[in-house]
Amino acid sequence: MSKTVKIKMYKMIVTAVVLSRCETWAMTEMDMKRLSTWVRKILRVIYVSVVEQGIWRIRIRLELKEIYKYLDIVADTKKKRLEWI
Repeated sequence: MSKTVKIKMYKMIVTAVVLSRCETWAMTEMDMKRLSTWVRKILRVIYVSVVEQGIWRIRIRLELKEIYKYLDIVADTKKKRLEWI
């Protein structure tokens, strides 16, 4: 599967499921951290590891943010909550 297909699936399925009824959640700081970590793990699978000087390494948060342009699903949940009020 190509990266563009995986990104479309992520946007359509994962984001939709996470944001489904999020306006009724009681999110703690730890929940927000776990949600952000989970999203980064998914994006690391989509944007596989890179080779630098013959050594494989995973992409860091800033690289994912640069490639994907938007990582903050926690902000999306907060924005959706404000729309609901």
